[in-house]
Amino acid sequence: MIQLKNFINGEFLNPIQNQWLDNYNPSNGSVYGQLPNSCLKDVNFAYEAAKKAFESWSNTPIEKRSAILLKIASLIDDNLDRFAEAESKDNGKPISVAKRLDVPRAASNFRFFGHAITQFQSESHETKSEKTINYTLRHPLGVVGCISPWNLPLYLLTWKIAPALAAGNCVIAKPSEITPYTAFLLGEICNKAGLPKGVLNIIHGKGANAGQAIIEHVHIKAISFTGGTETGKIIARTAAPMFKKLSLELGGKNPNIIFADCDYEKMLISTVKSSFSNQGQICLCGSRIFVEASIFDRFKTDFIKCVSKLIVGPPSNKSTQIGALVSKAHYEKVLSFIDRVGSDGSKLLYGGKRVHVKDHEGGYYLTPTIVQVESNSCQLNQEEIFGPVVTIMPFESESKVLEMANDVKYGLSATVWTNNLKRSLFFSEHLECGIVWVNTWMQRDLRTPFGGVKSSGLGREGGFEILRFFTETKNICINYK
Repeated sequence: MIQLKNFINGEFLNPIQNQWLDNYNPSNGSVYGQLPNSCLKDVNFAYEAAKKAFESWSNTPIEKRSAILLKIASLIDDNLDRFAEAESKDNGKPISVAKRLDVPRAASNFRFFGHAITQFQSESHETKSEKTINYTLRHPLGVVGCISPWNLPLYLLTWKIAPALAAGNCVIAKPSEITPYTAFLLGEICNKAGLPKGVLNIIHGKGANAGQAIIEHVHIKAISFTGGTETGKIIARTAAPMFKKLSLELGGKNPNIIFADCDYEKMLISTVKSSFSNQGQICLCGSRIFVEASIFDRFKTDFIKCVSKLIVGPPSNKSTQIGALVSKAHYEKVLSFIDRVGSDGSKLLYGGKRVHVKDHEGGYYLTPTIVQVESNSCQLNQEEIFGPVVTIMPFESESKVLEMANDVKYGLSATVWTNNLKRSLFFSEHLECGIVWVNTWMQRDLRTPFGGVKSSGLGREGGFEILRFFTETKNICINYK
């Protein structure tokens, strides 16, 4: 049994009330360890450590902060296998995916912001007629909270921690209680990299306890959260009256719009990925597929053929493409959506079945699922399933597919497949979302802003946007007349 601990002031500590939660391996359904069930007392203890460290860290030269972040990145690279195995054990994703995507991206997050902070500029404006110079200063906020989800645990935790630290803040981070292992390992890496004690503190536990304590803490200046929309509403109701800065990256129900003039083979390969990567447990997955009527039948046949070749199996197998869903509760939630197929005129085209994997009979495995729907207003098209389930339906006109794409409460991302330049530009402008991919999917540049509109979130992360979020701007005006 692996016993994880809180990381506070550079030390690994038991929860103050000595309460623990079981940690499950979704590939076989077994309990493989325990993690702290932290409470307000643990958060207060972490805050005191962070508060004590803040003055020194915020005044540490940018070059030194940068060097420490770059060292963390290198150590993550050096421990690729260890991190990938831990991520897979917690999350159920194939180890090969964690090695290729999650862990390298975590290292890239520290590396990018380690460099970005050295280029983060203030502004100055001279007004000759009035003999004034205005310039800005950007100061770190103080102690900030970073709360991350279970679908890309290390990837998204570091996406928040790295810019907060780079900007000179001290952090209290809480990973999902479903996937805490790599966050625990990150504490070891930070100590080896020479990150001063108290600058980063990692608290484990339930969102309703440890997470809420972070959100409610009167002296924690900002909250960066990625997770479900309903949880985001609770955070906003709590934090907004306290005038905390908020960055909320929430749910998505993203359209994938396919026109007949697209590069068909490229589109088909990418659509399989955008539908089922990470078992469909990515907020950017294209879960609503709209196909121009003239190629709909061809697409349906080819798509089913490609998806049927995907290998569902244990995360440890090199050949596995679809691993286990993250937890029993989430597995049953996804199955409940599949159980509704047929009640509203929808038709199951492929999948939707439990998979029993040899020697992993207790695991949460599911065949990738394709459903044809008759209306965009059906439940399958309106609610975030967050699993290996996609819907497909034909469209006749640009105006109709644009209307359907936007007719949902979410607005995170969209994908458009077409070789018509005017259409690309028109849809990119009129789709109601924060990210549009044209003839590609999931190609990310860390310099660009990331976030959604409507119920998909508030604010933007990534690039200089998140460094602005984690700093307070002060304007100074000097008259030299």
